[in-house]
Amino acid sequence: MFAIRDDQDQAAFAELFAHFAPRVKGFLIKCGADASLAEECTQEAMAAVWRKAHMFDPTRANAATWIFTIARNRKIDALRKQRRPEPEDLPWGPEPEPDQTDVIGLKQETDQLAEAIKALPEKQRSLIEQAYFGDLSHSEIAEISGLPLGTIKSRIRSGLERLRHAMK
Repeated sequence: MFAIRDDQDQAAFAELFAHFAPRVKGFLIKCGADASLAEECTQEAMAAVWRKAHMFDPTRANAATWIFTIARNRKIDALRKQRRPEPEDLPWGPEPEPDQTDVIGLKQETDQLAEAIKALPEKQRSLIEQAYFGDLSHSEIAEISGLPLGTIKSRIRSGLERLRHAMK
């Protein structure tokens, strides 16, 4: 992994690929992916390993953990994409006008939520905004911020809990 990270060594990557690609594919199949999705995610994950080798930090995880985490995240992203409606599944034409009491209630809830988000500590607010408004995964936030994934998850979880209480 160091030769790939430090020297962009293609031969080292070929060895790494030969070792990990079948294992990653098997792991993804065990996690519920069908063979074609597992193959696709494995290819994407291994390409990401090559592109992001400079981000590998052995003090945070060993190479196997890092590679399998990338593969797992690729599978999650692929499953999310599959669940999105296709344009032909979306309704066409104007939607019926909503009831005015619903509009007023929604506006009040939106304002209340905006105030509750502003009241969060900066560390929690920033992560929640990245996750929900920036549409970033926890792993992507961890890569961007340099914070451990567990810290990201616990801050978001505690921030959401504060928001839940504020919205009661």
